[in-house]
Amino acid sequence: MTYYGAKQLASSFRTVRKNTIQIAEDIPESKYDFRAAPETRSVAQTLVHIAMAPRFQLHVHKNRITDLKTVNFPAIFQEVTAEEAKPRSKAEIVALLKASGDEFGGFLEGLTEEFLAEQIATPFVADPTAPTSRSRFEMLLGSKEHEMHHRGQLMLVQRIIGVVPHLTRQMQQRMAQAQASAGQQQR
Repeated sequence: MTYYGAKQLASSFRTVRKNTIQIAEDIPESKYDFRAAPETRSVAQTLVHIAMAPRFQLHVHKNRITDLKTVNFPAIFQEVTAEEAKPRSKAEIVALLKASGDEFGGFLEGLTEEFLAEQIATPFVADPTAPTSRSRFEMLLGSKEHEMHHRGQLMLVQRIIGVVPHLTRQMQQRMAQAQASAGQQQR
């Protein structure tokens, strides 16, 4: 019996994507060209990168690839880079995030434990002591980790451009409510 399967994976991915979409909505469109440093992705490019990232996982898992040596990485990277470079409005990027999130969340939700347990050869591991294969579950979980990595970058960008991230605002509201409640109990 596992405690974290396809339904939980889909649910947690949807939560991560919901938070990414909130960040995309909170950043003004006038700041979508902002780059934290030269040679980095703009806000718009980062959001499109996040939206496109599940395509790799969908390619690997829908095609039941069992060895990453068979994946044409240059073609995939070229496609993603081309998509990142396309000019899009804020509304188009938010719609892309929603659509790709819905597609990937729906895919995850329907997977079986047996499918998630299948091993995939990962011959490109830089650490010679690391395993040379991963379960589909671990690879799919990596999608959520990848998105959270880039979302952290976007939250720092929000601070740089003067926007308080929504998760911080929510925590501040909870703290204020707790302090108000504690103050009322002391009376």
